[in-house]
Amino acid sequence: MSPTPVTYTSPTAPASYSWEATDEEVAARYGIPLDRVVRFDLNTSPTPPALAAKLLAAGRFEAPLSEYPPTDYRRLVEAAAARYGVGPDEVLVGAGADEILDVIGKALLPAGASAIVPAPTYAMYRVITEQRAARAVVVPRRPAADGWSLDVEAVRAAAGSAAIVWLCSPNNPTGLAEPDGTIEGLLDGLAADAADARREVPIVVLDEAYAEFVGRSLVDLRTAHPNLIVVRTASKAYALAGLRVGFGLATREVIARLNPYRPPGSVSTVSVTLVTEALLDPSILDANLERVVRERLRLSQALHDAGWSVGESVTNFMLVDLGSPERAATMAEGLLQRGLVPRTFGSGHPLAGFMRLTVRDRDENDRLIEAAQTLAAETAG
Repeated sequence: MSPTPVTYTSPTAPASYSWEATDEEVAARYGIPLDRVVRFDLNTSPTPPALAAKLLAAGRFEAPLSEYPPTDYRRLVEAAAARYGVGPDEVLVGAGADEILDVIGKALLPAGASAIVPAPTYAMYRVITEQRAARAVVVPRRPAADGWSLDVEAVRAAAGSAAIVWLCSPNNPTGLAEPDGTIEGLLDGLAADAADARREVPIVVLDEAYAEFVGRSLVDLRTAHPNLIVVRTASKAYALAGLRVGFGLATREVIARLNPYRPPGSVSTVSVTLVTEALLDPSILDANLERVVRERLRLSQALHDAGWSVGESVTNFMLVDLGSPERAATMAEGLLQRGLVPRTFGSGHPLAGFMRLTVRDRDENDRLIEAAQTLAAETAG
């Protein structure tokens, strides 16, 4: 079982996302107890903050569970604005970052338009583009030796008539942020190119789902570059993926263009309450970041010692180069037989010889380390 993230029903059909196999499906296929399945493929943090359990036990929510949440998500918006350093009218709330991306596609990507997708990157950018009957223009990133960084000149050359440029920093699945000045330089270049050609500058969507792990954001660039939309989430660094809360941050004019496409009440009252409180309590973020960084260093070194080539990462996941698609498939199958689910990449993907592995808690990471050591010994023999 190595599901490919993007599948195509025909050469002309829009891309669709192939959902990951469930824990139950993995357990049934490999004949292992359900409680032994560990997700190393989803980039989630394994331990939710204690605050979540306390609030759930207390039953204190924004509104009774029999009612819809406030339509403007006011407290959540104010907490997000304070946390991200923007105005409340510069915040769009959605059911996870994915809904924010989907709203952007609906509002700003007309059928027949094109969007730039630097690759490898998060699969949903291409999915959303093609679901809008638009054309995804794939621009290869620089090689691993260059940190998988953007090829700025190639992006600029391809973006001449594009409606949207999709960016991700730190990038999923490579685990690295763009070098300082890269995105600023790209924004300046796109603006200059558009001025020279007397055309509209494309919208640049900067997905910062992992920004907390590097401690910096480029959201302040929205003032000089009003074509910029920054996307944030409570799923990763806050360990609240199950609540499905994400944010779009942009100038009030851009948010006003997006708002009509926002579904009413797509974020639950429970999610609104818990994420609001998490954003207001910096200790929650700090504790999870400290845990992830500590375990990332330990896990990376242990996998390296087991003979796996582990790439540098600033996120809560790491990219492992197994050398070939065949060896990657063998290692992935070995992990799955032990109930450890890695993220693999399909045939033809630029990362077909790699696996992406989430940093889990210590005990779960120890299981992965033991499996890597065993598989290395088996394949060496």
